[in-house]
Amino acid sequence: MILSPDAQVTAGIVLLAAVTVTSGGAFLARMASGGIPATDFQRSFFRAGHGHAGVLIVFGLVCLMLAEATTLTGVALWLARTGVLISAIVMPAGFFFAAMGRGRTRPNRWIVLVVAGGVLLAAGLVTLAVGLLM
Repeated sequence: MILSPDAQVTAGIVLLAAVTVTSGGAFLARMASGGIPATDFQRSFFRAGHGHAGVLIVFGLVCLMLAEATTLTGVALWLARTGVLISAIVMPAGFFFAAMGRGRTRPNRWIVLVVAGGVLLAAGLVTLAVGLLM
């Protein structure tokens, strides 16, 4: 498979950005060992944010490659290539930001990013699926 220059640059940037997920793992390890105080709610949201980031980055890279096999152009191609990858930033950010703050036991208004990430995820997947089925 040969990637277009745009897809190749995007994949390279995403792989470099994926290094940040490892720092999230270090944060979770410190939290689990008691080095960072957190409520049960915060622990669950931080784990969810970290897990979604890792899975969606890998899934997004697969979608990026699959988009190269479509005849999509313009905005549709952009969404098929990057919708899942953008959701890999937006959704985990929602989990982390919604749980920030000493002693928090409920999500704050940043939870809207989780929903926005879900919309981006669905839009990217549907666009890519249509492009593959055309």
